[in-house]
Amino acid sequence: MNSNVIETTEIAKNYVMGAEVIHALRSVSIKIPRGEYVAFMGPSGSGKSTLMNIVGCLDTPSKGQYILNGQDVSRMSDNQLAEVRNKEIGFVFQSFNLLPRASALDNVALPLIYAGLNKRERNERAMESLRSVGLADRALHRPNELSGGQRQRVAIARALVNNPSVLLADEPTGALDSKTSHEIMDLFEALYSKGNTIIMVTHEEDIARYAHRIVRLRDGLVESDEENKEITTHALASH
Repeated sequence: MNSNVIETTEIAKNYVMGAEVIHALRSVSIKIPRGEYVAFMGPSGSGKSTLMNIVGCLDTPSKGQYILNGQDVSRMSDNQLAEVRNKEIGFVFQSFNLLPRASALDNVALPLIYAGLNKRERNERAMESLRSVGLADRALHRPNELSGGQRQRVAIARALVNNPSVLLADEPTGALDSKTSHEIMDLFEALYSKGNTIIMVTHEEDIARYAHRIVRLRDGLVESDEENKEITTHALASH
């Protein structure tokens, strides 16, 4: 069995804007083994968001190949991509993307409706997921009754509830103050140590330093791809 959960081979993505062709990605080949913790970094326009959209099955490459967990997803239809996305990928966004009128529990259980589980199973799984991020006692609170950090924990619990192959975090601390940001990064470290594969997109150096490998993009190409020698792990010391 292949140990890489993600393999891209010379993927490129072009957008046509009027008479102009934008080369968002030019030729990107990366391999991410199961259980790795990677940050995609790069300035605005470097291609990191485009790469994340392709890796997250929100978009397909213009050329090249993308294998996710043994499946070639680079030529799939939108419906096929949606199915793979629901099964394989857990998303965490900067803006949390929670339903304002739903409780934390119902927000976390949402992906399980698409997975076809009954209400009792959904609630059990959602509760377990909330417990894993330390928020079981807030299960019945709505987002407006939670702090920013708690909202992001709910979003992480929702991303985890389907046991995805990959946790994709897009600027996960972008809306948080620095103390809360570090608490959320500690949580990612704990999830990584339990064996989760994590990919994080960030433009902040101090957040990227939590990842164990940093892929830097520039002008649609991989500028560097290196193991992070200075992992920020004040998390591990405190657990």
